[in-house]
Amino acid sequence: MATAHLLCNNHIFNPSRHSFSKSNLPSTRPSGSVYFNQRQRVPLVKATKKQLEIVYDPDERLNKLADDVDKNAPLSRLTLFSPCKINVFLRITSKREDGYHDLASLFHVISLGDTIKFSLSPSKSKDRLSTNVSGVPLDERNLVIKALNLYRKKTGTDNFFWIHLDKKVPTGAGLGGGSSNAATALWAANQFSGGIATENDLLEWSSEIGSDISFFFSHGAAYCTGRGEIVQDIPSPVPLDIPMVLIKPQEACPTGEVYKRFRLDQTSQVDPLTLLEKISNSGISQDVCINDLEPPAFEVLPSLKRLKQRIMAASRGQYDAVFMSGSGSTIVGIGSPDPPQFIYDDEDYKDVFISEANFLTREPNQWYKEPASTAACDATSEFSLSTE
Repeated sequence: MATAHLLCNNHIFNPSRHSFSKSNLPSTRPSGSVYFNQRQRVPLVKATKKQLEIVYDPDERLNKLADDVDKNAPLSRLTLFSPCKINVFLRITSKREDGYHDLASLFHVISLGDTIKFSLSPSKSKDRLSTNVSGVPLDERNLVIKALNLYRKKTGTDNFFWIHLDKKVPTGAGLGGGSSNAATALWAANQFSGGIATENDLLEWSSEIGSDISFFFSHGAAYCTGRGEIVQDIPSPVPLDIPMVLIKPQEACPTGEVYKRFRLDQTSQVDPLTLLEKISNSGISQDVCINDLEPPAFEVLPSLKRLKQRIMAASRGQYDAVFMSGSGSTIVGIGSPDPPQFIYDDEDYKDVFISEANFLTREPNQWYKEPASTAACDATSEFSLSTE
């Protein structure tokens, strides 16, 4: 198994101060204890002329177990932001003997992300995952569960969790949403265990369950090579306040299908380090945003090629660059948070996913924080929905 590397030294993390809001996870008392409802804990009595039957509240035992968890653990709940990423450029440099491809890419975290709520479970045998969208696996196929299993295997800890995943990042988008969820779960598990693993430990372990997970243990910008698991943490080469728009059609580009159609002899020959230097010196422009997976992705999904072409034709200088992220199917427009007008007017694009975003980094020894503007927009949307 390939070993991941982080070319910097950083250590452990401060837990988020967020606490759970109401969801289908356990609610919280002001004192910090986990409980399930507010019914009085007394036996229910059913009486007839022939018999007297006593039926105990079924939540009684679980409430007691949850109280015991709170008493014995220094941390029982944690809410974390799980941001996604874009590939500002993505060069495929060779094919490996193990069947994977070597790449060289500038990965950068952006402000679009999911929210994951973790709570210690009284169970010592199983995690329980819920989510707000359909179609997301809730068992061991999910990278969150894989990450928690991996952490227990590596550390010998026995914490299990209730997890609620509030998804905002679309799947099959080339944005690394699932990989970010896995990295966030590893970070969370380490917080619940008192930070017994180093940040570099988490990075190296993560390569066992996915190639892109390791990147999220950078500080938000990294030059990644190998399968993506060799992570050179770098200062952000671009201003964080550059706006962008993400446009993703409903159709996904299966990564396996994209690589099946990939031909190494038809890739760009530009040195990826030259691209990184140009971005650092002169910023993002169309000529540096090269993605060698665009041609095969456009073969898999021809409508995606037409979407990119239409965005570029309609931009009239609105965007500094338009490109596909990862293996697709998200098209990124750098320089403006607004999509072209045809996205709203054309019936063919009525179901596309649209989001504005900015570049994002994190502070040393802390996890990524959701930008205040994004959180405010989400709160406003929830309020509007609740009042309709």
